[in-house]
Amino acid sequence: MSGAALSAPATSPVTPRQASAASSAAYGLLGLPLAFVALPVYVHLPNLYAQQYGVTLAALGAVLLLSRSVDAVVDPWLGRWGDKLYRHSWQAVWLAAVLLALAVALGFAALFFPPATALSPSGLLLWVGAALTLSHLAYSGLGILHQAWAARQGGGGIAQSRWVAWREGFALVGVLLASALPALWGWGPTTALLVIMLGLGLFFWQRVARSALASTVPVDSGHAVGSLWQPWQHAGFRRLLMVFMLNGLASAVPATLVLFFVQDRLQAPKAMEPLFLGLYFAAGALSFPLWLRVIDRIGLLRTWATGMALSVMAFVSVVTLGAGDTTGFLLVCALSGMALGADLTVPGALLNQLIDRCGERGRTDGAFMGWWNLATKLNLALAAGLSLPLLGLWGYAPGQQGADAVLALGLAYGLLPCVLKLLAGLALYAGLMRRPDLISGPDAVHLSAHPSA
Repeated sequence: MSGAALSAPATSPVTPRQASAASSAAYGLLGLPLAFVALPVYVHLPNLYAQQYGVTLAALGAVLLLSRSVDAVVDPWLGRWGDKLYRHSWQAVWLAAVLLALAVALGFAALFFPPATALSPSGLLLWVGAALTLSHLAYSGLGILHQAWAARQGGGGIAQSRWVAWREGFALVGVLLASALPALWGWGPTTALLVIMLGLGLFFWQRVARSALASTVPVDSGHAVGSLWQPWQHAGFRRLLMVFMLNGLASAVPATLVLFFVQDRLQAPKAMEPLFLGLYFAAGALSFPLWLRVIDRIGLLRTWATGMALSVMAFVSVVTLGAGDTTGFLLVCALSGMALGADLTVPGALLNQLIDRCGERGRTDGAFMGWWNLATKLNLALAAGLSLPLLGLWGYAPGQQGADAVLALGLAYGLLPCVLKLLAGLALYAGLMRRPDLISGPDAVHLSAHPSA
C-alpha cells in the first residue's frame, strides 16, 4: 500500500444512477454477518445462560444493560473517529474495518463458548461482560464505518432507501440464518459461517468502494470534519431520533422476550422456535421490494407511518393467545415481519436524507451514525435491562407457567410494544409529518433511484 494511496483525500459520492443493483448488493452484503452479532446476543444469549448455565435473569439483565450502556456511550466518539478516517483515505477505513471484523468474530466466539466449568458464577458474569463489551465495540465501529459510507453517496432519500434496503435486507437474511442455525447446526458451525461471511462482506464492500473511488473526484479539502455535537444542532435530527427510539423500543421488548413467550405462554414444541423466528425475519426480508414501491408512491414519512399501523394491528392480538395457539402466532409473525421491513428501510434513509438536508455529508456522517447507533443500543439495553428484571419481580422465571406469571409475560410481550408503537406514530405525525421540510427540504421530489435498465 503506497503512501500516496494512504494520503489520498476522500472522494465525492457516486450519483444515484451510478448506484446499480449490483453495487448496492455488494455494499449491503456486510450487513449479513453483522446480524449474527445483533440477534443472538439479545434473543439466544439470555435463554442460553439462564437455562444452561443457571445465571439469574436479574443478574444477566444487569450485565447486558451495563455492557450495552458503556458501548452506546462511546458510539458518538466512534462516529467522530470514522469521520477522521474517511477524511484521511479509504485505505485507512478499510484497514480499520478488517481489524474490527476480527474483533467481532473473537468476541462472538467467547460469548457462546465460555469456559463455564472453570469459572465461578461471578467469574462467568465477568466473562460475559468482557466478551459483550469487545463484540459490541467492534460491531459498533464496523457498523458505523459501513453506514457512513452509504450516507456519503448522497442522492436524496429515495436513492438512499436503495442502499439501506440492500443493507438491511442482507441483515435480515443474516438474522434469519442466526435464528435457525444454532438449533440446526449448533454454535460451532454458526460461528464458522460468521467468519466466512465477514470475509466475503469486506471483500465485496472493498470492490464497490474502489469502483466508486475510480469514478469520482476529490472533495474540497477546505471542509473540515465537523463537531461531535453537530447533529444536535438540527431540529430535524432531534425529532427523528425521538421517533426512532420510541419505535425501536417497541421492537426491542418482544425481541428480548420472544423465546420465553413461545416456551411458557404458547407452550409450543421447541422445534417450532426456529419456524416462528424464521417466518418473522423472512417476511421482513421479502417485504423490502413492496416497501420500496410504497416509498416511491407516498414518500418516506408516510411509508413509515403505514408500517407502524400494520405492526400494531398485527401485534395487538398477541395478548389473546394462549397455550397451543401456534397457528395464530405464525400469522402474527408474518404480518409483524412485513411491518419490520418498513422499520428497517425508512429510518436509515430518512437519516441519510437529513444529513444531506443539513449540508453535513462528507463532514459529520459518522457523528450522525454514532448518535443514531447510541439510540439503537440504548433501546436494546432498556428492553433487556428493564423487562427481564421486571418479569423476575413479578414472579416469572423461565419454565414457570403459572397463571399470574404467564399473564405478566403476555402483557409485557404483547401489550407494551403496541403502546410504544402508538406513541412513536404520534411523535412521527406531530414532529415530522407536519414539518417534512426539516428532513427533506422544501424542494424534495419523489424520484426513483433505480438505474436505467
